[in-house]
Amino acid sequence: MTRPKIVAGNWKMNKTAEEAKALTADVINLSRAELKGKAKLILCVPFPFLMQTRAQTDGSAVGVGAQNCSEHDSGAYTGEVSATMLKSAGIPYVILGHSERRQYFGENGPLLAKKVDKVLATGLTPIFCCGEPLEIREKGTHETLVKEQVQQSLFHLSADDLKKVIIAYEPVWAIGTGKTASSQQAQEMHAVIRKHIAGKYGDAVAQSIPILYGGSVKPDNAKELFACQDVDGGLVGGASLKARDFIDIAKGAE
Repeated sequence: MTRPKIVAGNWKMNKTAEEAKALTADVINLSRAELKGKAKLILCVPFPFLMQTRAQTDGSAVGVGAQNCSEHDSGAYTGEVSATMLKSAGIPYVILGHSERRQYFGENGPLLAKKVDKVLATGLTPIFCCGEPLEIREKGTHETLVKEQVQQSLFHLSADDLKKVIIAYEPVWAIGTGKTASSQQAQEMHAVIRKHIAGKYGDAVAQSIPILYGGSVKPDNAKELFACQDVDGGLVGGASLKARDFIDIAKGAE
């Protein structure tokens, strides 16, 4: 089965409105000029820039995503944004469970399961993140932790709903540190995730789900990472803030 190649940029809490507009324009122009269209590009931008970015990318091959959403539909939750709001704004993708949300905001498996449900029920596509911190990797229990993260938040889904999810494996020790999992380490963990899914849902379902790698992806390592059998693209952090780097990374997926 041929899975789609996806390169998603996670801008995190960066850029002003004008800077965001310029970066988006550069990504669109460079992608049209230099990419073959084999890889799907997604820009996951801060909430204030979503409408602006959606308008800019309209008619292009670049998709737009949010970086989080609430587990609630509506109500007295000041500062929160619901999946329904994102849907009404024409935003098709949303990152869930990024390691920074887990670390700084206490998001856990059961909470993320609720968020996944809301996103899928609204018709959006979740980019579900999982991955281990350095101390877990050093203990050698990283496979167990990542399988638990996937199981807690996704294994309540039907096979049909699970096939609508994009998974992103992000070794926390490689995010923003300059360290990158080797292509062998990345492939091993992606294969572990896919095998874990196959154990519950069967191989056909497991083989249909894109699994992205996130963790200091750069132009000089993207091609090697994306060439791995079970690596279907990347969730790109810092390098997505420069259009040139982001497009060069995307070339590695084509």
